[in-house]
Amino acid sequence: MKRCPTCNKTFTDRNLSFCIDDGTPLLTMDSSDEVTLVSPSPGQDFRPDSEQTRVPPYEPPRSYVPPGSSPDQPKRKAWPWVLGIFGVLLLLLVGMGIAAAIFVPKLISEAVNTNSNTNANSSRSGNRNERGNSNWNSQNSNAVDNENDNSDADEAEPPTDPELVLSQLTDIEHEWTAANINADKKKLNLILADDYAGSDAQGKTQGKAEYLRTVRRDTTIQKWDFEDLKVDLKGDRAALSGVIRLQINDKPAAFNFTDKFVWRDGRWQAIGSEVSPVK
Repeated sequence: MKRCPTCNKTFTDRNLSFCIDDGTPLLTMDSSDEVTLVSPSPGQDFRPDSEQTRVPPYEPPRSYVPPGSSPDQPKRKAWPWVLGIFGVLLLLLVGMGIAAAIFVPKLISEAVNTNSNTNANSSRSGNRNERGNSNWNSQNSNAVDNENDNSDADEAEPPTDPELVLSQLTDIEHEWTAANINADKKKLNLILADDYAGSDAQGKTQGKAEYLRTVRRDTTIQKWDFEDLKVDLKGDRAALSGVIRLQINDKPAAFNFTDKFVWRDGRWQAIGSEVSPVK
């Protein structure tokens, strides 16, 4: 048997779950608790005789509250979380903007430089090829010209005018003296022939290699001059003799000399020298 706790009506239909009058859920009654109930007559209020028959009025079930929480606690505000998330997003956007401002121009510049270097390299490669071809042609033409010049020099006859030879050898003597004073080995290498052999004022004989190896700069000679120059010309060979006067540390000195030359490769080259002090 089931009973409505609101109107205290009883129902024997076991399939009913709610009161057909007020919709209140029905309560199942034990056999020990069953009492004889008298239905009130119309217009008369029902008053139970015992306190045991009194049932509290129906209250709808409350909403579910999870364990450990209280419905009286104030709800947490959501705006701090929204503000924090917005701040984080703002910082990310600012960081991405700064990174783009720093790295994007650099990447663009590197790309432009790469393209320009590629173009420049291809251009330089083309220019090198063109210059290589032109240089090769130029070298070939220069080689031909040098061969022609050498053949012309080899075929050139030595001068036969004694006055011209005297002037040429005098110029060589001045260059030779200056090269000795300054230890100009490059100039001396041009003046001296490979088979040069000469003797100095002390009578010591030396070849070209030893001459160039032992020559030293001489700062004691202040000036020099040549006197009584004479040339002896015989075909491609010539000998120049005379006196060289030197000013050494404010003291005069004079030496007799005879230098021998040979005409080779279109110019005069010294092949021997003899020097002795003027008595």
